[in-house]
Amino acid sequence: MIGSKFDLLGHISSISVALQKTDLWGFKDRLFRVHPSVSQALAEHRPVVALESTIITHGMPYPHNLSTAKEVEAIVRAEGATPATVGVIQGHVHVGLSSEELDHLARSTTSLKVSRRDLPYAISKGLSGGTTVSGTMIAAYKAGIPVFVTGGIGGVHRDGENSLDISADLTELGRTPIAVVSAGVKSILDIGRTLEFLETQGVCVATYGTSNSFPAFFSPQSGFTSPYHVCNAEEAAELIAGSLSLGLQTGLLFAVPIPEEQAAAGQQIQEAIQTAVAEARAEGIRGRDVTPFILQKVNELTEGKSLQANIALIHNNAKVGGQIACALSQHMKERKLRHTTRHHGERSSDSQSNVVVIGGINVDFIAKGKAEKLLFGQTNPGSVCQSFGGVGRNIADCLSRLNHRPLFISAMGTDLHSEAVLNHCKHMNTSGVARLQEQSTATYCAVITERGELSLGLGDMDIHQHISEQYVSQFETQLSSASLVCLDGNIPVSTVDYVCSIAKKHAVNVWYEPTDSDKACKPFLSEAWKSLSYSSPNLAELCTMTKTLGIPTSEVQPSSLDEVLSCALALSRPLLEHLHCLVVTLGAKGVLVCGEHVAGSVNLQPRKEKRRRGRLCALHYPALPVTTEETMNVSGAGDSLAGGMMAGILQGRDTNSCVQMGLLAARLSLASPHPIATILTLDSVDPNVVQTQSWPKPSFVWMD
Repeated sequence: MIGSKFDLLGHISSISVALQKTDLWGFKDRLFRVHPSVSQALAEHRPVVALESTIITHGMPYPHNLSTAKEVEAIVRAEGATPATVGVIQGHVHVGLSSEELDHLARSTTSLKVSRRDLPYAISKGLSGGTTVSGTMIAAYKAGIPVFVTGGIGGVHRDGENSLDISADLTELGRTPIAVVSAGVKSILDIGRTLEFLETQGVCVATYGTSNSFPAFFSPQSGFTSPYHVCNAEEAAELIAGSLSLGLQTGLLFAVPIPEEQAAAGQQIQEAIQTAVAEARAEGIRGRDVTPFILQKVNELTEGKSLQANIALIHNNAKVGGQIACALSQHMKERKLRHTTRHHGERSSDSQSNVVVIGGINVDFIAKGKAEKLLFGQTNPGSVCQSFGGVGRNIADCLSRLNHRPLFISAMGTDLHSEAVLNHCKHMNTSGVARLQEQSTATYCAVITERGELSLGLGDMDIHQHISEQYVSQFETQLSSASLVCLDGNIPVSTVDYVCSIAKKHAVNVWYEPTDSDKACKPFLSEAWKSLSYSSPNLAELCTMTKTLGIPTSEVQPSSLDEVLSCALALSRPLLEHLHCLVVTLGAKGVLVCGEHVAGSVNLQPRKEKRRRGRLCALHYPALPVTTEETMNVSGAGDSLAGGMMAGILQGRDTNSCVQMGLLAARLSLASPHPIATILTLDSVDPNVVQTQSWPKPSFVWMD
């Protein structure tokens, strides 16, 4: 059973409940479409700036609106960030728009102005529209974009103390943790009461620059002051990082004064605004129609100067926002590095600092029949449980519980499953896990018999292809200095090749866990396998490896223990010309450890030279007895075995201790509802502590 390769999770009362939740979340997730360039940037932790679209649909006439939108995106790119213009198109919220989609919104005369209130209606009716500050903040937060650039935010309207006409932008800032970069509050509004309302909402407001003077859109001064100011992008980034660290769930407002060269026209524009406000009041224009009316009227009265100033301040905001996003990205990377360095220093005594695991995360649904034989085409009595697995995740989980907190690199979606996985993995270092929009977290459904044998398995594992060479390469520093890197067979061949090339260049030890017989071939499709140090296949996976290398392999699986051992030894021999050690899992028949002889045993400790010096030998360890009544699942036993052995190797233990640690971890897994037992600790698998176990002497055999 130790050689089994599918994964399990914790119990749930009913699979139908989980599937209902999945369907609802999947429906919600399909309403948000993230442009590939934005999704890729987020996955690679590169800076992204969200941009609103009401400026396109309601803020400027065509073609100024389209040209301005494209210019703003170009400015963001020039600063080193990826622009993500948000809009609603035919009932879908788009985060990042193509040129065609920008043109569609710019030309449309029927677009809605979409705030939080309007999103459900626009989606249900399949309508299109420009997102306001409020609407854009919602989409940016869902996508994981912390910085958003706009022209100016809405606020408390004049006479708002009587009309209660208050923009949803303000309440959104009070409940959505996004940093909004704007030219302050639109000067047609009651700026004093707007600042008071933001204070009530708990929103941190800071002027960008050396002064606390709060800008009024077209004018660098409004007569009011901000509570704070930040002098540059780095200070702004520190403020954002601090707010996010506190988990306050409130936004930040950075008020950026209009450039000085455009501020000269401010007085004329302010006079035109007063005239336009009076006309709007006289004509009974209220609510959302006020801003477009006044902006159009002001543009007429100033003969286009207000439009030029509007475009200039938006360009400036885009530049500042791009700089802040880049500074924030750099700040987070540096903070992560400082944390890692400090973490390594604190944990160096127990070798937790430099292990990397790259592989898959799965959410598993395991249906176990109550009868020995399952009847297909009809309902069978049984039980269903959900668990969090994936070979890479399991091994990282096991190592984390055994005082080796590895960096885990993987990929998952931003769906309900991903939130549950991260919650389950709080004890692990998941900082290397990419969360991808419009992708589903890998799921696996297994139907097993009462005895634990797999009858049918279905998997949605496409997201594992996003654990790409490009994504993993950002962790090259950690990879090149690692004491051990573990790869599972879920990752793409190109990623396997890349990691093996790093291992060869920097003499890094790599452990390959094949995952299943179909994926076992990946390193052996090229010379990459020669850079591996360890691998832990079962017999079927070992056959795949040798077949891939063109080595004659029997199609008939042996049955008796002697036949199994003879076959495993013969298949392992050619691989050990380059691999340091092979751990062949044999299920109920135990484990065969093959490698270089030292002091009457197999040398599991990493060798300093790639070239082998000693003779080859093997040790066979019987499996620990586990009764049918004790067995709760067979999903993570093989991964627990591998993880336990890795922990022993990293701690410099002798071969017997390493294998015994793996066998004890595997037994705990078999008796647990989780693939990695939650009661797993170093003491629970330390042979010197677990005195109740009687250990039979392993069988020794020479291989050459």
